[in-house]
Amino acid sequence: MSVYIQNFVKFKPFLKELVSRDVKVKYRRSILGVLWTLLNPLLMMTVLSIVFSNLFKFDIENFPLYLLCGQVIFNFFNDATTNAMSAIIGSASLIKKVYVPKYVFVMSRVCSSLINLMSSCAALFLIMIGMHAELHWTMLLSVVPLFLLVVLALGIGLILATIAVKYRDVLHLYSVLMAVLMYLTPVIYPMSILPEWLYHLVMINPLTSILIMFRNVVIYGRLPGLVMLLVTAAEAVLCLGVGSWVFYKHQDGFIFDL
Repeated sequence: MSVYIQNFVKFKPFLKELVSRDVKVKYRRSILGVLWTLLNPLLMMTVLSIVFSNLFKFDIENFPLYLLCGQVIFNFFNDATTNAMSAIIGSASLIKKVYVPKYVFVMSRVCSSLINLMSSCAALFLIMIGMHAELHWTMLLSVVPLFLLVVLALGIGLILATIAVKYRDVLHLYSVLMAVLMYLTPVIYPMSILPEWLYHLVMINPLTSILIMFRNVVIYGRLPGLVMLLVTAAEAVLCLGVGSWVFYKHQDGFIFDL
């Protein structure tokens, strides 16, 4: 274990450089540059808040904030896993030339998406102030579901990156799978409208538990339930463990498939 830790510390500057490169490339030649990491989620949240608040009349207190919290969680997971999936393929030329721990490329994509997540949370906070929403002290605990979200996304990202190297079809199919997942996550609708069988199906989705915890601490000022917290943490850690094992088991063969 100490060898892996030392190896990670050794390549930590390289990881930071990859994250910096990803952010710069994304906003290259734009007038506002990295400021878009804050403006983009702020504008998207404003539009979605106006549109969906008028289209859907669910009996939900602070429905715009309910919707925006769902967008923050789901958009990060979608962005992080989609980018991580192509991390190894996109870095093929570098991987073939020098030795670098290959998981670093996947981590850099997730970390790049994490920057956007922080910007989205800042935009959400500004919207809450603009709407004169009550700011609860429990908002400080939002780091807990967000941390579990990052762990879950990294685990899924490692699995997807491994599969994508061998089977490129997953690059095209994943957007369809994410569309299905969005409807299995209570981003727009309240859980109360679901029939019992569908309710239990949606609750199996780890994103659902993370989203419920995030909404509770940010909007409603409620502490996360201990059982839900422990189960979700176990799911996230298990996912990261499986992802790390799958990635480690197949990483030596990446060079032959790139």
